[in-house]
Amino acid sequence: MAVNIPLLLLISVLCIVPFVHLLAVSLSSNAAASAGEVKLWPIGFTFDAYRFLGQKAEFTRSLGVSLQRVALGTLINMFLVFITAYPLSKTIEHFRFRTVYVWFFAVTMFFGGGLIPTYMVVKETGLMNTIWALIIPGALNVWNTVMMLNFFRGIPRELEEAASIDGAGHWSVLWKVYLPVSLPSIATIGLFTIVGHWNSWFDGILYLNSPDKYPLQTYLSTLVTAINVKSITIDDLSALQNLSEKTLRTAQIFLGALPIMLVYPFLQSYFVKGITVGSVKE
Repeated sequence: MAVNIPLLLLISVLCIVPFVHLLAVSLSSNAAASAGEVKLWPIGFTFDAYRFLGQKAEFTRSLGVSLQRVALGTLINMFLVFITAYPLSKTIEHFRFRTVYVWFFAVTMFFGGGLIPTYMVVKETGLMNTIWALIIPGALNVWNTVMMLNFFRGIPRELEEAASIDGAGHWSVLWKVYLPVSLPSIATIGLFTIVGHWNSWFDGILYLNSPDKYPLQTYLSTLVTAINVKSITIDDLSALQNLSEKTLRTAQIFLGALPIMLVYPFLQSYFVKGITVGSVKE
C-alpha cells in the first residue's frame, strides 16, 4: 500500500500534465507559445484561439455533426454488438454453427479489403457524402463483440435457466437478464465506441465531399492546414495576427479531448464493479 499510492499518484500526474500543458499553450500569447516559453501556466493569457474557433459557423456545425455521429454510431454499434455476442456466447450444444460464425468474424480482425475496396463499396451503396458513410462501414466492431461475448459466457447459466423457466425467450433473456448484469462491460465498450467515433477524422475527408458535413475532428484537422481564404473576414485576419499555428493546434486538440474527459468520470466507476459476483447463491 505504501508503494501503490505514490506510484498511482505519479502515474496520474504523468497523465494529467500533458493536458495541462496543452491548455496553457492554447491560452498563451502568440509570442510566448512560438518561443516555447509556456510550460504548465499560460503566459500572456488570452482566449483568442478559442474565440477564433468558437465564432466560426463551421465549428458549431461540425460540432453538431460529431454529436449526431456519436449518438447514432454508438447506438447502432452497441445494438449490433449485443445481438451478435449473445448467440456466439452459447455453447455448441445450444448453437450448432457457433464455431463457423466465430471464425467468420475472427477472420475480419486480421484481413481486410483495404482502403480502395472499402471506398468503392461505400460509393456504390450510395452512402457517399452522408453521415451514414461514417457509421455503417464500421457498424460492428469485432473486437468489442469478442469482449462482450466473453463477458456473457461468464454469466452464470442459472440466471438464464431461471428466466427460461418463467417463460422468457431469447430476447427477454438478453435485455432483462444479460444486459443488466453486464454494465461494466457495456460501459467499457460504450466508452471505446464513443472515443472511436469522436476522434475519427480521416473517414470524413474520405467519404464527405462537402466541408459543411465534416465532423468536428475532420474540421479541426483541416483548419490550420487548409484555411479557406475566401471565408476569412477582416475580423479573422485581425485575430490571426495574434495567433500562431501552435496555439490553434493545441486549442483544437484540447477541445477534441474535452468531451471524452467529461464523459469518462461517469463511466469509470463501472470498470471496477463485479456485478455478477454473488448473483447465484448456494
